[in-house]
Amino acid sequence: MAGRTARLVLLAGVAAIAHCSQGDREPVYRDCVLQCDKRNCSGDALKHFRSRQPIYMSLAGWTCQDDCKYECMWVTVDIYLQEGHEVPQFHGKWPFSRFLFFQEPASAAASFLNGLASLMMLCRYRTFVPASSPMYPTCMAFAWVSLNAWFWSTVFHTRDTDLTEKMDYFCASTVILHSIYLCCVRTVGLQRPAVASAFRVLLLLLLTAHVSYLSLVRFDYGYNLAANVAIGLVNLVWWLAWCLWNQQRLPHVRKCVAVVLLLQALSLLELLDFPPLFWILDAHAIWHISTIPVHVLFFSFLEEDSLYLLKQSKAIFKLD
Repeated sequence: MAGRTARLVLLAGVAAIAHCSQGDREPVYRDCVLQCDKRNCSGDALKHFRSRQPIYMSLAGWTCQDDCKYECMWVTVDIYLQEGHEVPQFHGKWPFSRFLFFQEPASAAASFLNGLASLMMLCRYRTFVPASSPMYPTCMAFAWVSLNAWFWSTVFHTRDTDLTEKMDYFCASTVILHSIYLCCVRTVGLQRPAVASAFRVLLLLLLTAHVSYLSLVRFDYGYNLAANVAIGLVNLVWWLAWCLWNQQRLPHVRKCVAVVLLLQALSLLELLDFPPLFWILDAHAIWHISTIPVHVLFFSFLEEDSLYLLKQSKAIFKLD
């Protein structure tokens, strides 16, 4: 929920200034890539590369040029370390040790585990919450949207391309917007369905315009940052205000308060931004790992709240 907001803000800010980084600006890196490309990525040498490339690497889209960049990255890192300099970034990223076809193994694994947690809680929600609960359709839709976002996060950390980067950003934005819609339905829509329907159309139009601009005009990291800060603030303030207003009457909303505050606090891990431990585990991966139990807590809140609403609706029906 809120954690996707914080992640987008931090990633967009970093990407806006780090598309070219110290490492890939180095002449030694550029010359290494150029020579490697000439030596290995054309003619018979390219055929030889393809014949010895593991099938899982080719299926994941790793090319000869990608391998050149990877090998030359480590050549440059070794030079930096030998000369006593700090580890540089390359193309806006720290150097990671590739595992099989996973470009960022720890972040990919953590994203997968977040998705698995979402899937397990989705199944639990379906098991324990009857479809007659007023919030059932909206909560189920949110669960699927979240699951989709974690799928693309896993893909992006497995293989960073223009497409996977955009899908990661767009799906994360979709989660935030759907969280706002979920909050709208819970706070207003159950009493005024027409308002929720109109608000849903507005959010869909906003998402369409957002994705269209970034896809068809230009991928503007500054605009993406501003847009996600805006919708993120709406999401946080709305949820938090409703929870605080109802915490005495509805004790289970304290779980939602804890989720909002924890995700904001945990997102500060991203600010630590240090070279990966063992060339695998960086601050971003640690943040992803830390959010797994928080997602479980939020779905637990949705489950309890849905059961409360179902009980309330049955009581009203009996009175009528």
